[in-house]
Amino acid sequence: MKNLILSISLMISGMAFSQVIIGDQTGTASNKTSVLLEFAANQNKGIILPYITEDLTAPAVNAKMEAGTIALDARNPSNARVKFYNGTSWTDLSGRDGNLGTALNIQPNTITESTTKGAIIGSSSTTANGVLVLESSTKAMVLPQVESTNDIISPAPGMMVYIKKDGAKRLAVFNGSVWSYWKP
Repeated sequence: MKNLILSISLMISGMAFSQVIIGDQTGTASNKTSVLLEFAANQNKGIILPYITEDLTAPAVNAKMEAGTIALDARNPSNARVKFYNGTSWTDLSGRDGNLGTALNIQPNTITESTTKGAIIGSSSTTANGVLVLESSTKAMVLPQVESTNDIISPAPGMMVYIKKDGAKRLAVFNGSVWSYWKP
């Protein structure tokens, strides 16, 4: 029993500092050592951002947020917008109102979350408060990549993808009604 617990502990500690690939068995770890979290190619799926129903301008809410947070502002379901928090203020990434419709009904309705229930990738601990925290000073997350947002069947509000099509590479976020595109 001791050996089993030791083996599991060693395996978990080794995985805490390795690359995580979602949706595939192989990724780019052998040729891209800066990748911490990666999604399988050609899946026509995205990552769904958390919905926030609290007032984002309230100091108590911002005190719980970390710089780099991206979420769907769902305070008003007919005016939903994807937003980015830089540590002091929120920036609208949608540019247009979205309508969550019935999507908000399937989201958890608790206002507070336990900070002990988040998942951490890249470190054994973190001071950040989040559901999923990527903790690394040398590695990043590679968003799910698609050729076109038209290839995504029934996108969910809060979905985020990277369009990898030549000549049209950009970030895309879905606010429940429309896709908004960000190009460098």
